[in-house]
Amino acid sequence: MMNAITIREVAALAGVSVATASRVLSGNPATSPTSRARVASAAAELDFRPNAQARALRGARTNALGLLVSDVRNPFFADLAHTVEQAANLHGFVTLLGNANESADQQDRYLDTLISRRVDGIILAPVGAESDSIRALIAREIPTVFVDRTIAGMDVPSVTTDGTAGIRQAVEHLAAGGHTRIGYISGPQASSTGRDRFAAFTRCVTENGLSADPALVYFGDYQAASGSAGVHALLDLSEPPTALLVADSLMAVGAIAGLHDRGVRLGVDLAMVAFDDVEWFALLNPALSVISHSVAEMGRTAVDLLLQVIDGGTPASVVLPSELIVRASSAPTGTPAPPSSPPTPPTPFAAPTASHNSVRTH
Repeated sequence: MMNAITIREVAALAGVSVATASRVLSGNPATSPTSRARVASAAAELDFRPNAQARALRGARTNALGLLVSDVRNPFFADLAHTVEQAANLHGFVTLLGNANESADQQDRYLDTLISRRVDGIILAPVGAESDSIRALIAREIPTVFVDRTIAGMDVPSVTTDGTAGIRQAVEHLAAGGHTRIGYISGPQASSTGRDRFAAFTRCVTENGLSADPALVYFGDYQAASGSAGVHALLDLSEPPTALLVADSLMAVGAIAGLHDRGVRLGVDLAMVAFDDVEWFALLNPALSVISHSVAEMGRTAVDLLLQVIDGGTPASVVLPSELIVRASSAPTGTPAPPSSPPTPPTPFAAPTASHNSVRTH
């Protein structure tokens, strides 16, 4: 007996992704006429028949959702996990939590486990680019929603933040305070948020006529150690920045530790703004200025989108706003305190490859 034709074979013949083929064959209207025609032609040529037994098995609910976050130590993702768990619980679902630790390999091991556990759906903050395990989610038609981060070219509902408005407000605020050299500790360029926030910062610096010296950018990895390393590298420059913008909360924690190590007074010797508003940032002395976006709304929205997909819906992606909250840390121009040890030559800052990590050899 011949092996059954799979949706992957239909997608390959049609020249489309497995996700697109799946949506066309399930009648999803969010596909282009060209894709629909190609998939229909390929399905007819291959005599493709959807596996009704597999669909029936997938219909058996487990009332369990998977949540895979990029780094559970990151206060943003800890808050996100709490919100998702509470929102899912209200709908009668338990949440299985996985921590990728900003590692694509660890992410894929968790995804394989969640797939084997037959969860009803998965909320994923993807690390890096598309992987075999993420493709398997789509090929098996497991309901999936991306949260905070996305993967280019993957047709998956998502809830993300438009960081441009908040970054623009932060750069304009620092410029109004007299800062012309603003250092930026960036997230990894393998991540959609790392790329998008870096691009927004670069545009806003240019728009405000500020220094676009590439040495003012340090590429971190969304972990605390790279925030600290970024501070040391930037303050060791012959012309150090008088203000810093840090691309996420965990690197901001490391940056604050780095400033403390050098005896640099936050908000006095150097101004600082961080992306993500963690509750205790307002309790620091001085309180930390932040680019805020609602993690609670992001978590609730992600659960709502996933439940719609589980029920056969095709929800549109959601983009949430961001805004600057000014606190005492973003003071007027000051002169950074002298380094506590003789400066070392700064690391050359070139846009990293997807595997670049400024601290470890994401």
